[in-house]
Amino acid sequence: MGGRVTADSIPAPTAGRRDRIILYAGAFLRALATGMIAVLIAIYLARVGFDPAAIGAVVAAGLAGAALAALLVTLAGDRVGRRRVLTTLGLLGAAGGVLVLLAPKNALVGVAAFLGMLNGMGRDRGASMILDQVILPTTTTNDRRTTVFAAYNVVQDAGHALGALLAVVPAAIRALAPVGEIASLRMAVGLYSALLLVTAILYRALSPAVESRTPAVRARLSPETRKIVTRISALFTLDSLGGGFLTTALLSLFFFERFHVSEAVVGVLFFGARAMNALSHMGAAWLAKRIGLVNTMVFTHVPSSLLLATVPFAPSFPVAAGLFLLREGLVEMDVPTRQSYVMAVVKPEERTLASGITHLVRLGAWAAAPAFAGLFMRGTSYAVPLWIGAGMKIAYDFLLYAAFRRHRPPEETAKA
Repeated sequence: MGGRVTADSIPAPTAGRRDRIILYAGAFLRALATGMIAVLIAIYLARVGFDPAAIGAVVAAGLAGAALAALLVTLAGDRVGRRRVLTTLGLLGAAGGVLVLLAPKNALVGVAAFLGMLNGMGRDRGASMILDQVILPTTTTNDRRTTVFAAYNVVQDAGHALGALLAVVPAAIRALAPVGEIASLRMAVGLYSALLLVTAILYRALSPAVESRTPAVRARLSPETRKIVTRISALFTLDSLGGGFLTTALLSLFFFERFHVSEAVVGVLFFGARAMNALSHMGAAWLAKRIGLVNTMVFTHVPSSLLLATVPFAPSFPVAAGLFLLREGLVEMDVPTRQSYVMAVVKPEERTLASGITHLVRLGAWAAAPAFAGLFMRGTSYAVPLWIGAGMKIAYDFLLYAAFRRHRPPEETAKA
């Protein structure tokens, strides 16, 4: 009898390599769309009459939709089918962008953002990434796992960087054609939807090997894994609350209003930021092999938060941009190491649930914070969310180090 074809039953050099390339391509396109919309969405909403509090609420609604999608993927992604879910998420994201443009009233824009999982973070960390993170380890070995995740994040950051650069599209359109500012911004949102539609088409080419070996079995965590996931999820909640105060949409609004620069200049700044993120991801795997995954997460993250806290004190945009870019060169080194660490300390059959839970708490915390950040921006200062976010992230780093510095992944235990 023929058995179910899975990633575990086919060698990585055959099915694994092809599926990994498709996942990288899909991640690049999602990141391209996310990088652009995160820079432009707050500026677009401000231009059509939204105040900072309302903009924060729309960003929060989009992230809340992403959190709900993450929950559904966690609970039912393997049973529904990973390929089918990835395709559906791409279609919903594309539809959401169109609905944001068509929504006639403020409240309906929030609903459209929720349904489309509109991501104002500026980094692709949604439900699709949960399944990417689960599939990728099956395409490689333990020794190469962190390298594969680092490459995945480099691909994402290339997309994020180029996506931020696409924020110049509205200005370019206005320079080439007699189009108003709002119309040019609407065209850019339409491009966002088109990019996500392409990802939906691309995921149809994934092989059956990406599917779970036991899709009908209800996902459960062993007591040992449950303890690890509970502790690390609590810490990720704190980190993500801080990150929710620092969404790209609100940071773009900060630079736009504080230094009176155009959306094109902000786009170039975030292009540089994502390029620095990509460089940091390439360095993360190298550093983790020498000092360990947890040490890499913590020892690079604290300085990045300190740098961020200094940005509001900058006397000019070039100084603020320089400090921000230095921060971006460090802040993402914990991402591939964190992903690799979580996948390493749980059993293969528990990876979807563990990945889903850890992503879900991050998305939930991200969704909660932007609305408050928008209120602070309106009521006090555009700089307050930066200080709050930086402080939360520093607290997370110290707590993470205290909780997990002795809990090593298999490859580090073997070397000890």
